[in-house]
Amino acid sequence: MTVTVAARGDAQSAIDRHVPVLVAQLVASRITAGDSTLWGPAAEAEASIRLGWTQAVSVSRPLVAEIVALREQLTERGISRIVLCGMGGSSLAPEVITQTAGVPLVVLDSTDPSQVAAALGEHLGHTAVVVSSKSGSTVETDSQKRSFEAAFRAAGIDPAERIIIVTDPGSPLEQASVAAGYRVFTADPTVGGRYSALTAFGLVPSGLAGVDLDALLDEAEAASLSLAVDSASNPGLQLGAAIAGTSPLRDKLVIVADGTHIVGLGDWIEQLIAESTGKDGVGILPVVVGVDAPELTSGAADVQVVRLVADARATRDVADGEIELSGTLGAQLLTWQYATAVAGVLLGINPFDQPDVESAKVAARGLLDARPEPVPASFVDGDVEVVGPAAVLGSASTVGEAVHALEATLSPTGYVAVQVYLNRLAHPELEAVRHFIASRTGRPVTFGWGPRFLHSTGQYHKGGPTIGAFLQITGLLGDDLEIPERPFTYAQLISAQAAGDAVVLAEHGAPVVTLRVSNAEGIAAIIAALS
Repeated sequence: MTVTVAARGDAQSAIDRHVPVLVAQLVASRITAGDSTLWGPAAEAEASIRLGWTQAVSVSRPLVAEIVALREQLTERGISRIVLCGMGGSSLAPEVITQTAGVPLVVLDSTDPSQVAAALGEHLGHTAVVVSSKSGSTVETDSQKRSFEAAFRAAGIDPAERIIIVTDPGSPLEQASVAAGYRVFTADPTVGGRYSALTAFGLVPSGLAGVDLDALLDEAEAASLSLAVDSASNPGLQLGAAIAGTSPLRDKLVIVADGTHIVGLGDWIEQLIAESTGKDGVGILPVVVGVDAPELTSGAADVQVVRLVADARATRDVADGEIELSGTLGAQLLTWQYATAVAGVLLGINPFDQPDVESAKVAARGLLDARPEPVPASFVDGDVEVVGPAAVLGSASTVGEAVHALEATLSPTGYVAVQVYLNRLAHPELEAVRHFIASRTGRPVTFGWGPRFLHSTGQYHKGGPTIGAFLQITGLLGDDLEIPERPFTYAQLISAQAAGDAVVLAEHGAPVVTLRVSNAEGIAAIIAALS
């Protein structure tokens, strides 16, 4: 089964206008053949080493037997729980793959001490850990790896029997892991992290958790021919044109799961598109919402709605101005990757680099080294400390007034990004904040758990159009946790990540307001103030 793309309104006009040109320029076949010249001279060097994902199905097939064999070995040794330590594409693809298959996988993509402690403390005797990082230098993943190594040793378990590494060949992580006796899977180095769903980064943790990998690859393979041919019916060309070719550009892509069997696909799409397109002052901002989201009926001229529906039959009746998409998981993963590459052609940007992600990492490292005192609160409202520039807060003296003041900075084409640096498993109620702000402002609102979003929408926030207003929610609820052989703790790390990102956003001219909490009452107060 391939992917079905149906559209009406501006999106269909974009398909009608751009797809014949893309076909004439042989864009689909050139992407498949690894033609790095498609995105201009400045992108050619990077693109030349980042198109391996087009061949991922055939390259990954031999991995399946190895993964299945290892899963059987782990099962024989009593392992029934798989934990994945990874960030960005290393975690988001396995998350959607396993959720859709209905198999359990613990995804640890946080530096919140309580979330890390929970992952460490549950059923360690029956746990194996997949550590996924292209280089091994990712601070979150390195910290988590150290914590699991120490926990296994404390329990009398050899870490080499429980930790599996996924990385690029020749990386420092591969070298250190081989020396330590760990099982290592190397991925295709010509595939960037956000395009790695069908490589070892997506397949190893998913397969160890129990996903039928052959079926997933079969789904992608079934769609691959239609994506590679230069035809007006190519769903990758159609989708790429629909999301990046409207005129004027509808650059807020509101994604809603509305009947699809695929669980969590919007979060994976968000990372793929935001990090690929948000640069050079342009980009497409994905906004992942539920079926009752205000954005779906706002009628805003810069909003493009994409509905992920059950099957091709559901696409026969498309609302005016919307896009509907159906298809299997494997087919959609590959289709969205092609569409994102096509969007790069239409937007005139390099969809394979992430030039602004590093800035927040540098700022966080600087704060960890310097350990300055926390920025003093601008004011305190009950259990919530409010931090923000006087030019934004003005005379605000309550949480509600502070957020209203932030909202007042929005331009007619602006958006709000809610960024929560807390345990996402313990506090899902905070996601309601997104809906409240969207209802009040009539503008798109994104929601991201930190530091997870730094590896996805973080690129767009700094590299895309400077039209965002940023609401951070931070704090330490519960005990801190040491990071073995590191001079900082998890609480210090996540605090530095939040503060570092706020500094970089402010340097880009973006308004940032931070709400700091230290207990559940503070969280409840924020929700009450904004509801």
